[in-house]
Amino acid sequence: MKTPDIKLPAGVRACFGETPEQVAAELADAVSRFLEQRLQEASRASLVVSGGSTPLPFFQALSEKPLDWSRVDVLLADERWVPEGDPASNTTLVRENLLRNHAAAARFLSLKQPGETPEEGLEAVRRELGQLDLPIDVLILGMGNDGHTASLFPDAPELPGAMDVSSPEIVAAMTPPSQAQRRITLTFPALSGARFTALHLKGVDKVETLRVALSEPEDLLAMPIRGFIKPGLNIFWSP
Repeated sequence: MKTPDIKLPAGVRACFGETPEQVAAELADAVSRFLEQRLQEASRASLVVSGGSTPLPFFQALSEKPLDWSRVDVLLADERWVPEGDPASNTTLVRENLLRNHAAAARFLSLKQPGETPEEGLEAVRRELGQLDLPIDVLILGMGNDGHTASLFPDAPELPGAMDVSSPEIVAAMTPPSQAQRRITLTFPALSGARFTALHLKGVDKVETLRVALSEPEDLLAMPIRGFIKPGLNIFWSP
């Protein structure tokens, strides 16, 4: 397939591949190299991932990398407020597809804690993430066709607070009317400071969403993904 014809800002690197498996393998190679380097410099490293179907081959490839996973903290960028084991649970997705093989030794920090709502569980999530050192080392994001990433949805009433760069909060409860479930998400200031950020995409529709995002880069509340399209971003895309 022809490489997408899209002009990216200076400093944004593109890895456009022919198949999802090829791109997943290249992303797993890049992430494992970065984590290995960080583990030579620090006692622990952090890896923040996103859910959905697109990252599954990446999870499987990364799980086989022979890193010192016992020193890696793994967590999600966001989660639906559903019980573990629910078909909509990204926690279950990560446990079954990433935290296996070598990566079974990683420490998982769960965004889903006890409580009927994300608001009720927020304090427990903050305590869980007290084990996490910031900035995040590696961040893998996805993107919806509305320009959301993590659970930073344009229609969520909590979005301005979650996008506020001056906020000290690392997590926020989100209730976007467009979504069936309540959500919890890492905030924009927590996510945007990551040392290595990759945007992992699949499908021609995502290229078109990127074009729209690039057309008005300053309007972050309309398309929160815009806040991450900056020098240092690595875009991994496949048809």
